[in-house]
Amino acid sequence: MLVGYMRVSSDSDRQNTDLQRDALLSAGVDDRHLFEDHASGAKSDRPGLTRALDFVRPGDVLVVWKLDRLGRSLSHLLAIVNSLKDKQVAFRSLTEGMDTTKASGELLFHVFGALAQYERALAQERVVAGLAAAKRRGRVGGRPRAIVGEKLDAIIAALDGGMSKAAVCRNFGVKRTTLIETLARVGWPSAASPVEPGARHVAPRGVVPASGTVLLGSLA
Repeated sequence: MLVGYMRVSSDSDRQNTDLQRDALLSAGVDDRHLFEDHASGAKSDRPGLTRALDFVRPGDVLVVWKLDRLGRSLSHLLAIVNSLKDKQVAFRSLTEGMDTTKASGELLFHVFGALAQYERALAQERVVAGLAAAKRRGRVGGRPRAIVGEKLDAIIAALDGGMSKAAVCRNFGVKRTTLIETLARVGWPSAASPVEPGARHVAPRGVVPASGTVLLGSLA
């Protein structure tokens, strides 16, 4: 049995399925076995396509007017056709003349598969080449560092002078997680060696702790 699928990108009057419907009916598809979607090809949620794929049975042929009516991309198209093959359902595209019930159509399908693999390999090569070029110019991947240069020097000096991390975050306008990550990156002692539980920190002479109380030891 022939099962037809149609798709247009929108519900506007300028885009309707009349052309596709006429072509599918001329190809022998029964009007009762037509499924359609009014959605962009980039969308994965296409209820008409889902119903068509659920409707087909072994020995059926899914027919479309044109290849781009079915898949979002070449890899997506191949994935759909492969799933049809697993269900023993053939595929036919009227415009391109692709018909997996024939040897020539099966050959064309394998050519498309090779092209998709080649496309993925090229994309991977471009990514690797881009990263290598950026590395040669001193750039690395990931998020840019939030605390660098003079700001980092000032924060380290403040911490060395006894300022608490909470006060540093308030005064320098940085998030605590960002501060902790930066201190770990530069190997600041407090980041590498946290204070033991129960230990008391005595502020340097003349430094007032965040609580506002002057430690007696600092006035000795």
